[in-house]
Amino acid sequence: MSIHYFCRHCGCKVGAIDQTTLDSKQLGFDHLTSQERKEFIHYHANGDMSIKTICEDCHEALDRNPDYHQFETFIQ
Repeated sequence: MSIHYFCRHCGCKVGAIDQTTLDSKQLGFDHLTSQERKEFIHYHANGDMSIKTICEDCHEALDRNPDYHQFETFIQ
């Protein structure tokens, strides 16, 4: 099982974890609501997961431009 992290704004790959023995508490998923889990976690047929997160560049852009929070994507 691999867990792949992608920025939810620009789509760039942030990182990956190749581990077979991780649970949702170790990954912090227990802090998410059920709606957030549906929105940010995608399970693939082969057992891998894709997680939506925010990359450093997009995080900095949001800090500098708080009005960007209203947009799903803001990087051209």
